[in-house]
Amino acid sequence: MPILNKDMTLCISLAARPSNLGTRFHNYLYEELGLNFIYKAFTTEDLEGAIRGVRALGIRGCSVSMPFKEAVIPLVDELDPSALAIESVNTIVNDGGRLIASNTDYEAIAELIAEHQISPALPVVVRGAGGMAKAVVAAFRDAGFADLTVVARNEAAGSALAEKCGYSWQVTDPAPGPFALVNVTPLGMTGADEDALSFTGEQVAAAALVFDVVAFPAETPLIRLARARGVPVVTGAAVAALQAARQFEKYTGRSITADQVDRAAAFSREG
Repeated sequence: MPILNKDMTLCISLAARPSNLGTRFHNYLYEELGLNFIYKAFTTEDLEGAIRGVRALGIRGCSVSMPFKEAVIPLVDELDPSALAIESVNTIVNDGGRLIASNTDYEAIAELIAEHQISPALPVVVRGAGGMAKAVVAAFRDAGFADLTVVARNEAAGSALAEKCGYSWQVTDPAPGPFALVNVTPLGMTGADEDALSFTGEQVAAAALVFDVVAFPAETPLIRLARARGVPVVTGAAVAALQAARQFEKYTGRSITADQVDRAAAFSREG
């Protein structure tokens, strides 16, 4: 890492509960590539003031986490197609005082759908209707998937998300079948729900694919169960690493290799 200096470019994150994940990911790559950048995590109760600061101080990049992803939209100058697709922002680039917003969660999920060659003919079941679910459902929609069901206990959120994207909603699971099962709930995340499964063993055994957006731990109970049953998987760790990589490239203008992404992601999980 270069010694702090007046010409150093600052990138930040804004979150209700900041973590070291993005800080370690970005700073690892700045050091490896010899870039005169530094990344720092912040929280705030004054989002409007924080975004004024991004603009006024020439802060180059700003990662946006919950609960600011939608509230920040009126404060930026431009939404790129990824943010427009889901009306949610997780990345802001300051281009000479003009703030351009995007959503690299959506971009990462779209890339992983293509990378894993998930067939649009496959029926999809998405459990959850929160902020990340918007990115997941829109990415499947834009990849041409015609048959998708949002399963959510919250009728208002679940039905609104499904209707917006042209899909169906229900409160209970469909019977086990050859679906792509997608978990977009906190079930399986490190903490109180870390041993919970979002889908049953019978559902997983019958599935064609299991996709868990939970990033911590890297191998959730759902992913471990799917691997044990020989079902192909897409992990939340892959989503987290890829979205951070796309942010890095937007902030710095530098492309990075898959190996660099993997090493930065591994380093980010150590802290």
